[in-house]
Amino acid sequence: MDAAMIETFTSPVILFFVLGMLAALVRSDLVVPEALAKGMSLYLMAAIGLKGGVAVSESGVDTTVALALLAGVGASFLLPLIAFAVLRGFAKLDQLNSGAVAAHYGSVSVVTFVTAVEVYQLQGIPPGGFMVAVMAAMETPAILTGLILARRAVDQTGSADQRRTGELLHEVFFNPSVVLLLGAFAIGVVSGASGFEDVSPFFQAGFKGVLCLFLLDMGLIAARRLMDARLMTLRLVLVAIALPLLNGALGTAVGAAIGLDVGSTAALGVLCASASYIAVPAAMRLALPQADAGIYLTMSLSVTFPFNILINIGLIGALANRLVAG
Repeated sequence: MDAAMIETFTSPVILFFVLGMLAALVRSDLVVPEALAKGMSLYLMAAIGLKGGVAVSESGVDTTVALALLAGVGASFLLPLIAFAVLRGFAKLDQLNSGAVAAHYGSVSVVTFVTAVEVYQLQGIPPGGFMVAVMAAMETPAILTGLILARRAVDQTGSADQRRTGELLHEVFFNPSVVLLLGAFAIGVVSGASGFEDVSPFFQAGFKGVLCLFLLDMGLIAARRLMDARLMTLRLVLVAIALPLLNGALGTAVGAAIGLDVGSTAALGVLCASASYIAVPAAMRLALPQADAGIYLTMSLSVTFPFNILINIGLIGALANRLVAG
């Protein structure tokens, strides 16, 4: 095991996630109050958005940033096609649920991204601040692709009426994470480094500690949901591991091809490898209420998320180093 992987596994951020999973597996009563968990989520998204905006205000927007945005949006549209084919062919999942699950594997996990940024900073390969904008841009295209893939399986009795369509569009484009991330990013761009200085003690000093506690909670949730899963088959578990490996490698290769630095290349790989377990499930409940949430939530939250946090972030970082740094 190389030094970068050792640093990953000995990071407090990762170890708190492991602690949460272990606590759930031994059926401890340890719990993070829901209100506190929501507060920590808001804090993390605001902090990562602000810091990304400040970084962009200092570096400016250039061709590299534009290419990264284009690559991210393109990946979000196209990656669900790979997931759908694998789910239909290998996992033998029906078309409706395949479309719903596929949408999750083109969208992104904010917590996975934030964790990766911390790990890569520890390794000396910090991603560019503009990757926050790429992350926000990747949340919604996959939802549209997933709905198109699942459309033939949706009943014809009005599940796509005007009221539901309006709710879906609002959820897709104005869900809380997109609004907060882009809003905080814009504030960071406008205020710049000098403006951020006034609030940096709050958003900088406490960031890693809050992330540790938030990942403790995520470890508890992921392990408990996995233990309660009833509909997961071995094939679905394998798909939930294979997709982040494949998508992460593809995203990393694209990042290297368009000239991103090592950290930003790795971050694009992580975004492609991650699977949404917040924004997309909310959209699926509105658009595809017939789809089984027990399948898509368990796959994205209880299998893919822990796999990315514990293993795949390190693998993608090592691949990015090899492709970019040589």
